[in-house]
Amino acid sequence: MQIWTGLGNPGPKYALHRHNVGFMACDVIGEVHGFGPVQQKFSGWVQEGRIGTEKILLLKPATFMNESGRSVSEALRFYKLEPEALTVFHDELDLAPFKVKVRDGGGLAGHNGLRSINQHIGPDFRRVRIGIGHPGHKDRVTGHVLGNYAKAEMDDLAEMLAAIAAGAPCLAVGENARFMSDFALRMQA
Repeated sequence: MQIWTGLGNPGPKYALHRHNVGFMACDVIGEVHGFGPVQQKFSGWVQEGRIGTEKILLLKPATFMNESGRSVSEALRFYKLEPEALTVFHDELDLAPFKVKVRDGGGLAGHNGLRSINQHIGPDFRRVRIGIGHPGHKDRVTGHVLGNYAKAEMDDLAEMLAAIAAGAPCLAVGENARFMSDFALRMQA
């Protein structure tokens, strides 16, 4: 079993924030791959399903970003899973908008959700880094991250989320490089 966690903040006022793109990715993966109904568990919302032969639990922590590790660690403990069974979908300032990179382990890049998870379970989990771009100056970062996607970005956002969901079977079997290659091809089409 694997746990795929999307990072975000709960509540309708945050729904379209760039910081919530991890939640959006989980929602689209669940929809495209026919996951079961949403249930409340592990201080968050979960959906169970399969991608290929892999059993996946989608988890959206309801703890707010800075406490995401609490929800994630609860789920890992319940299923007796190691951090390697975890994939975290999150926004990434250091990637251009609508670019996606996958890596195992790594730094925190100032991301409070990643910091919380790292404090609870350590750094050895896979990250799907979803680019939101940098606003150019550090004083504008908070407003950018906690700002909504613009109307002009909605088509690109939908296309990117669909490409992530379409590539989920590669992620499920650990083919990170193939996922990134297929994602890039889908975004060019």
